[in-house]
Amino acid sequence: MRPPPATPTTPPDDTPDPAAAHPVLTLADAKRLETTLFAADETREWPAIQRAARALADAILLDYHELDPAGLPPDARILVLAGKGHNAADALLAAKHILDQHPRARADVCFAFGARPLRPLAMRAWRELTQAAPHNVAQSGSAKILLGGRREAPPKPPSRNLALPDTYALCLDGIFGFQFRPPLDKCIAALIARVNAHPIRLRAAVDLPSGLGDKTTFRADFTYATGSVKLPVLDNEHCGRLRYLDLGFFEEHGQDAHATSILTPAILDPLRTLRPSHTDKRDYGHLFIVGGSRSYPGAVLMSVLAALRSGAGLVTAFVPETLVPAFAARAPEAIWHGLAETSDGGLALENISVFRERFAEKTNSTARPTALLLGPGLSRERETLALAADLARMTPADIPLVIDADALQPDIVSAGTAPRILTPHAGEHARIAAAIPKNTVVVRKAPLTRIERTNTSTTYISPFGGPVLARGGSGDLLAGIIATQLAQTPQTPLLAACRGTAWHGMAADCLARTHGQHAVRTTDLLDYLSEALRFE
Repeated sequence: MRPPPATPTTPPDDTPDPAAAHPVLTLADAKRLETTLFAADETREWPAIQRAARALADAILLDYHELDPAGLPPDARILVLAGKGHNAADALLAAKHILDQHPRARADVCFAFGARPLRPLAMRAWRELTQAAPHNVAQSGSAKILLGGRREAPPKPPSRNLALPDTYALCLDGIFGFQFRPPLDKCIAALIARVNAHPIRLRAAVDLPSGLGDKTTFRADFTYATGSVKLPVLDNEHCGRLRYLDLGFFEEHGQDAHATSILTPAILDPLRTLRPSHTDKRDYGHLFIVGGSRSYPGAVLMSVLAALRSGAGLVTAFVPETLVPAFAARAPEAIWHGLAETSDGGLALENISVFRERFAEKTNSTARPTALLLGPGLSRERETLALAADLARMTPADIPLVIDADALQPDIVSAGTAPRILTPHAGEHARIAAAIPKNTVVVRKAPLTRIERTNTSTTYISPFGGPVLARGGSGDLLAGIIATQLAQTPQTPLLAACRGTAWHGMAADCLARTHGQHAVRTTDLLDYLSEALRFE
């Protein structure tokens, strides 16, 4: 008979590997980093610009699938807004890479300050673009030309001045980099305002939107942070969705301690390996899920499905007894344990004895959980919440908790001594903030979800996911995925929360690129968990 697996040992650190989380920098820190890496040496800067441009083009073409499953139209019209320096070079070379893949597309380039002030690397990028696609590139002149001001001589190679067409498939904003300081020149502000008002299907900002900090700012759908994420792009409505393009800066330079870090796809690397050949279900966690009610039957089922699809070895679901037949037919892989109900269809307080027996189990290694998820679909019935508080209070210290949804109440999140992960949205966090114990991992759900451990200064941000998650049940799937990671590594709650959150968001990105943001169901996301593991 095979012996039970050893209890997981505590790793030296519960934080993500350096490759899986990179610092978010202040503007001053970003400037110091680039000075250290490149020292204003164009022979070192040019390869970095080329890497940035390729990564930018690839990311834009990938994200365009959220608008059209076929991607960027073959005959797309592209507008490139170019300033003087490195951001202009990034945008111009990215346009070149896009035209390489879409030879019927056309690019209109607007030099915001005219072409004469271009710095050497921006001029080099402009020449490469026009040499690669001489018949598909046109210069729209400077901001003053577009706004009806004076005309200027075109740069070499020759190009022609164009008025804006009716619409663009894509706009690349490369006017200003992170060294911009407001206010904007009136002419540039007028250009940005005109572009903001123009019909453009996808607006992409290079590094950060031009004019950020001024009253007139380029309104991006996506901001592609090149090399490092700069602090001002976090939670700024003008930035749209954040994409981090890792150019290897932190491999070359290393990382200093920072209060805020951005998660990278490498957080999922442990899930991209082969499982050991000599293994069984007990090696992949036994997750208890407690929830469900007559009022909210679907939430707990979604959490169970998410746990099953994200690799749990065993899932035991404790739900009101009347729900079991339907749920067992939907998810026969789970162990369904029907519990006594209140008159309103919630979980009755008398059920606490069931958990007392399970927690005390020592002889049967599959009877006792390695983690517990409490809350999906629980309802706010007084008796049921009293059961949840008692359950949190009596959970042993070696069985960590994930507390979600209706269980996010002050007296529940503060009960007991078991390690815990909380998964509140903004309203729930406001309700429980004062009651959160020390050393608790909190997943603060938002467009940029933050993962924090209380009484520490470190925050991890997941840039994955998007509006496709703005539908009921997304949080129930997230709770099931995080809880599964926790059941497999019970002594690393922070890492489990980071990994589960990133996996959920990356699967959402894959879903949106295949089916768009509108005509999908929440549970469709589960079909893309495997695809997210293949995306790096």
